[in-house]
Amino acid sequence: MGAAMYHMIRRELMIAFRRQSDMLNPLWFFIIVIMLFPLGVGPGPNLLADIAPGIIWVAALLAAVLSLERLFRDDFIDGSLEQMLLMPEPLSVLAFAKIVAHWLLTGLPLLIISPLLAVLLSLDWATYQAVVLTLLLGTPTLSFLGAIGVALTVGLRKGGVLLSLLVLPLFIPVLIFATSAIDMAANGFPINGQLAILGALLVGSATLSPFAVSAALRVSVQ
Repeated sequence: MGAAMYHMIRRELMIAFRRQSDMLNPLWFFIIVIMLFPLGVGPGPNLLADIAPGIIWVAALLAAVLSLERLFRDDFIDGSLEQMLLMPEPLSVLAFAKIVAHWLLTGLPLLIISPLLAVLLSLDWATYQAVVLTLLLGTPTLSFLGAIGVALTVGLRKGGVLLSLLVLPLFIPVLIFATSAIDMAANGFPINGQLAILGALLVGSATLSPFAVSAALRVSVQ
């Protein structure tokens, strides 16, 4: 199963690098949304620091939804998904590998460009650390939870709107605790509690969502 996961992740990364627009579009969307807020509300550092938690995580949620639709759609169209159902490895393991590859392509770039957020939103060091930690714990959770909605709607011709309706309510706990952690760090308070909850959400979603995704994919294919 380890070899199957490795080959699946490698396959997804190779496909993504051949179609770089699919990988770069969510990232550019995230950057543009972040850049629009200083232009719209003004460059005042105090104001930007106050609204930074909401800006960062609303942009991250929207970028995640934008990138989720293609997670299983291409495999469904070209028949690769049916081949995955026939493979000897459990479908949940292959789904886990695809979700990890999705995070490497969409969530990890957000961490890489996080220093840009600190400059644009006038974040201090403690707030920047909280941003990085919440993105590190929260973005994988978005991928795992969002994959469930993608698996349920992969067989629909116009499932984009339905996908948003399904996954955005699931993202709300991540949004609440991530923004709370950044806000608490900006005011000099400890954020261990919020990080612990985000970690618990990540562990729970990583454990349970592959099984939910495999069951939803079987229903969608049938």
